[in-house]
Amino acid sequence: MPDKSKIVIWPLYFDAARSRQEGRMVPREHAVTEPNLDMIITASIKSGLKPEIERDKKHPKTWHRPEAAGRILVAKNGSKSATLKKIAGSLRMKYKKQAAHGKRS
Repeated sequence: MPDKSKIVIWPLYFDAARSRQEGRMVPREHAVTEPNLDMIITASIKSGLKPEIERDKKHPKTWHRPEAAGRILVAKNGSKSATLKKIAGSLRMKYKKQAAHGKRS
C-alpha cells in the first residue's frame, strides 16, 4: 500500500469503453480507447508530474488480464480528480494526434 502522500493512478481510470461503475474516473469525453500504462506514463510526464512506475501491480477489477497490469504513483498536490483531469488532458492531446496521423496513412 503506497503512503498517503501519493496518488495511485490506474490506466482503467481513462478507458472510454468502461462506465464509471466499472472504474472509469474521468468524463467519457476526456477518456481514450484502450489506454495502457505507457500512455499514462507519457501523459503524466507531459503534465509536469513525476510518476513512480509499478508495472507488476494489478487492479482488483482486472487482475486476470495480463495486458492491464501496472499503475503509477504521483505526489499528492491537490485533489485526485484535478490530477486525473490534468493527465487526461495530456493523454487526449496525444491520442488525438495519433488518431489523426493514422487516418492520413
